[in-house]
Amino acid sequence: MTREDYPGQSLTTTDHDTIQQWVEQRGGTPATPPGTEHGDHLGVLEVDFPGYGGEKLRTVSWDDWFHTFDERDLEFVYQEHRKGGGDSNFFQVRRRQHAS
Repeated sequence: MTREDYPGQSLTTTDHDTIQQWVEQRGGTPATPPGTEHGDHLGVLEVDFPGYGGEKLRTVSWDDWFHTFDERDLEFVYQEHRKGGGDSNFFQVRRRQHAS
């Protein structure tokens, strides 16, 4: 797992173990908003954190979440800690930024 150099730093990974560990350490589960599916494929990839309005999200398996993640060539941007030092739940799933 990549470690931050300072609180509030954004880190980027495509490593499944790193992503799953980060999410589960914060009590989160892989999820998707209902209605964003494409046929039998998952729609938007989200994380459901307890107490953060996840009642609008549908929990999915890690296998399905990571299959979609890899198929779409995505990366996971996240923070370990907020600038003030507390744990951060900030994350973003975006199209992978390839070096030119």
